[in-house]
Amino acid sequence: MAGRTIAIGDIHGDYDALQTLLAKLPELDAEDTLVFLGDYVDRGPHSAEVIDLIRNELPKRTKAQIRALRGNHEDGWIRVFDGGWPEFVIPANNGCLATYRSFAKKPFSEGDFMEPEEFAVMQNASFIPPDVLAWLRDLPFWYEDEHAIYVHAGLIENEQGWLHPKDTPNPLYLLWVRTLRFFTEYDGKRVICGHTSTDNLPPELDGFTPEDPLDIWGRDKVFVIDTGCGKGGFLTALELPNLTVYESRMKPV
Repeated sequence: MAGRTIAIGDIHGDYDALQTLLAKLPELDAEDTLVFLGDYVDRGPHSAEVIDLIRNELPKRTKAQIRALRGNHEDGWIRVFDGGWPEFVIPANNGCLATYRSFAKKPFSEGDFMEPEEFAVMQNASFIPPDVLAWLRDLPFWYEDEHAIYVHAGLIENEQGWLHPKDTPNPLYLLWVRTLRFFTEYDGKRVICGHTSTDNLPPELDGFTPEDPLDIWGRDKVFVIDTGCGKGGFLTALELPNLTVYESRMKPV
């Protein structure tokens, strides 16, 4: 079956989960597309390796087209490089130390503290190689095909209704927005997104597998596939148009 699109959720530096998930995908051909929804970095220990796999290794391993989108964590590092953003770099929950150590080829364990000399390098993102930074800057904010609209975080609305990504006044909204109304009320062309962990979405809607709140969340018009990879969860992919789900974890019993 050609013409498939497989969307892959937030990876957050979990190289092993990405490799495991890719090994579970069907064989793809030149008419198929892999869409990565962003957030390749931070939290997990192997951000540099994840980027290298998507940029350099994967195009040699698959005939499919590859569309990698920008996430808010990539956007965060671009902002750090362009003018500094300590509010992004310092909080441990953002996982920035893991990204620095991955590029610096230093070990990282959850709970590690940032050393002063590490912050000195991290506060201007000078450790990110120029070619990687250029790649981050070139990542598009959204992608669309006949099956769906693909975006990192979601869509916004105005008085006239929900805005298509091309009509969004500031594309950064597509990376950072998080409104419950989008998940519960949006009724346009199907949207596939990440950014918001599925366990933070309303269980009373059809999206949850009730016994498994980390599972993929969807209600026909919106599918959310951030299932906590890099922060204790697993990596999820959704194949369109048939809505087949692939996971890096073993399927729950």
